[in-house]
Amino acid sequence: MGKEKPRTVLVCSCERSMPDFAGSVARVCKGARVEAGDWFCGAEFDRVKAVMAGGGAVTIGCTQQAPLFRELAEEIGFEGELAFANIRETAGWAKGAGAAGAKAAALLAMAAEPVSAPATVTLSSDGVVLVYGSNETAIDAGRQLADTLDVTVLLTRPREVVPHRVWDFPVAQGTIRNARGHLGAFELTVDDFAAPAPSSRDRLRFGAARDGTVSNADIILDLAGGIPLFSAHELRDGYVRADPGDPASVAIAIAKAANLAGEFDKPRFIDFSPDLCAHSRSRIIGCTRCLDLCPTGAIAPAGDHVAIDAEVCAGCGSCAAACPTGAAAYAVPDAESLLRRLRTLLLTYSQAGGGDAVVLFHDAGHGEPLIDALARFGAGLPPNVLPVAVNETSQLGLEAWTAPVAWGAVAVRVLRASRPKHGAAGIAANVTIANLLTQSLGYGTDVCGTIEADDPDLLASALDLIAPHPTPRRPATFLPLGRKRSLLALAMTELHRAAPTPVDRVALPADAPFGGIEVDVEGCTLCLSCVSACPTGALSDSEERPALHFSESACVQCGLCAATCPEQVITLAPRLDFAAWNAPRRVVKEEEPYNCIRCAKPFGTRSTVERIVARLEGKHWMFSGANAKRLDLVRMCDNCRVDAVMSEGFDPYAGAGRSPPRTTEDYLRAREKPDDKPE
Repeated sequence: MGKEKPRTVLVCSCERSMPDFAGSVARVCKGARVEAGDWFCGAEFDRVKAVMAGGGAVTIGCTQQAPLFRELAEEIGFEGELAFANIRETAGWAKGAGAAGAKAAALLAMAAEPVSAPATVTLSSDGVVLVYGSNETAIDAGRQLADTLDVTVLLTRPREVVPHRVWDFPVAQGTIRNARGHLGAFELTVDDFAAPAPSSRDRLRFGAARDGTVSNADIILDLAGGIPLFSAHELRDGYVRADPGDPASVAIAIAKAANLAGEFDKPRFIDFSPDLCAHSRSRIIGCTRCLDLCPTGAIAPAGDHVAIDAEVCAGCGSCAAACPTGAAAYAVPDAESLLRRLRTLLLTYSQAGGGDAVVLFHDAGHGEPLIDALARFGAGLPPNVLPVAVNETSQLGLEAWTAPVAWGAVAVRVLRASRPKHGAAGIAANVTIANLLTQSLGYGTDVCGTIEADDPDLLASALDLIAPHPTPRRPATFLPLGRKRSLLALAMTELHRAAPTPVDRVALPADAPFGGIEVDVEGCTLCLSCVSACPTGALSDSEERPALHFSESACVQCGLCAATCPEQVITLAPRLDFAAWNAPRRVVKEEEPYNCIRCAKPFGTRSTVERIVARLEGKHWMFSGANAKRLDLVRMCDNCRVDAVMSEGFDPYAGAGRSPPRTTEDYLRAREKPDDKPE
C-alpha cells in the first residue's frame, strides 16, 4: 500500500454502531499505518486533519462524509492520494458483521487501487429547443421556456388550438419523420410542414404544407405522446420526453429542458481501436456483435471497421463486453484497472481469513441504494458477499466474469433492476459462456449469474441461495496486465490452470469469442484468401513453401475466413481448446511448391499446376496436337510466361481456322491498291 511512505488507513466504527475492523485490517495491510476511531467526522476530526497534514496516501473507511473530508483536504492543501471505502453499509451494518473483518480489510485494500479518469466529450448547446406536441400543452411548455431558451413549437396533427393574441415564439405544423443527433446537434426531417395563417381567428389554421423540411435544434422536448423519436430514448442526451396527459411529468420535463443550455462534459466511455476491428474485409461482413447490441444506434459500419459516435454513446458498455478483439474497450474504468481491483479485493479477503467469496457487481444508480436499504432496514449483506461498484453492469466482459473465479470466488453475481435501462442480451451471452467454462472445469454449476431485484428482501433471498462449492481449490494469483484481448486470454489460461478438474477442450455456443476452424483439406487450393481476410493473424502463410497455418488462441470467430474462401471449405468451430492455445501454430495444409521449368523459381503448388495441366492436355484445341507444346506456358512463372509469349511469337488462335488480324500496314496497302485485298 505504498513504498515511499506508508499509507494511513482510518477505520471508523461510526459511533460504535458497528464492530471495530482495525485489527483485521492491520493484520493484512502490514505495510500501512492503521488507526481506529469512533467519530472521525466529529469529535475526532482533528485526527484526520493531522494525518492529512503529514502527507502521503490516506484511505478513509467512510463514504458518507467524503465531501467533508475532501473539503478539509482542499482547505489544508493536501496533495496526497485520498481514497474512500464504504465498510458500513457493505460490512458493518449487517447481521453477520462480527465475521466481516476480512471483508472490511478487502474493501479498504481495493479502494486504494488507483483508477485513471477517462477522456471526456464536450456537448455544446445554445439553448435552441424544439417543443413537439399536438395541443395547448406544447404551447404552454414553450411559453414557460421562452424566457430562458430559444423556443419553436411544432404541432403534429394539431387539434383545436386557439390562437394567442401575441406569439412570443414561432409555432408551426409538422410531423417529424426522422430524427438523429444529440444534445446541441439534432437534425430533424419534418413532413406536412406549414406555417400558421396570421388571420387565424377561432382556431389555428395553416397554409400549404410541404414534406421533407429539415430543421435543427439543440434540445427536443417531446410532448406528442406518440412513439419516441429515438430507440432507447431515455439514454439520448438532449431528448426529453413526457406524457402530455400527466401534468407532473410535463413539469419535470420542462424543468429538465430548461437546464440544457451550455457546455456539458460526458465521459468517452469507449476506447476504440479501428485497426483491431473485425467487422469486415473487402466488403465481406464478419463480426457484428457491437452493432447487434448497441441500444442507442451510436455504432455504424465504416468500411472495414465500425465507427462509434462518442456524443451519442450512452456508456452501456455492451459493445466492449462483447468485442472479441478488444477494438472496443470500456474506459470507465478500463478492463485492466477493474481486474486489478478485483484481484486486490479477493486476495486480501483470502489472506485475512475469509472464505467462500461471492463477488456482487452493482451500479451506483440502482445497486448502491438497494444495498444501503438492506443494511439499514434488513439483515445487510452476508460477510462473504463482496460488493464491487461499476459504472454499468452491462460493461462486464467475459474476463470480469471468470477472473474472480480463478482468484478464488465461489460465485459471481450482477445486481440489476427488474426493468434495467440497458438490455440484457450481452450479459446473458457472457453468463452462458462463463458457466459452460466453470462447470466444465469443475468449479460448480451456475457459478455466474444475475440478480434482478428492486426490493432489498429479494436481494437477500437471492444471495442466501448461493451455495459454496465443496471442492478444495488453490486460487490463482496472476497479475492482470495488457489490453482487453490479452486480459481475456490470460483469464482463460489461469482459470484452466486453477481448475479443480481441468479438461483440454470446452465446446462453446456460436457467439463465443474463442474457437477453431475446420478445413476441408482436399478442397483447399491454398489460394490464401483467408489469410488476407483474417483480422487477427490467426491464419497465416509461410515464406518457405505453400502452406496454411492456424493459431487458435488468436481466433475470434468473426467468420471472415469462411465468408471469403472461394472454395467454401472453412467451417467455424466455437470452442476453447486449452491444449491448442499452449501449442505452436499448427499446419492446416502444406504442399510441395511447383518450380518454373525455365528459371526454377517456385510460383504455385504442385497439385494445382498438375491439375490444370491434366484438365487441358489433349482436351482443349489450344493445347492439343501441334499446340501441345503450349502447355509449357502453364508450367512457367509469370515472368517466364510473358517472355516466352513475346519471344516465340505466340498466337493463341493459331490452328483455330481464324483469319490473321489486320494491321495498320494492311489498311495502308489496301488504300494504295483498292483492288487488292489483304491476305
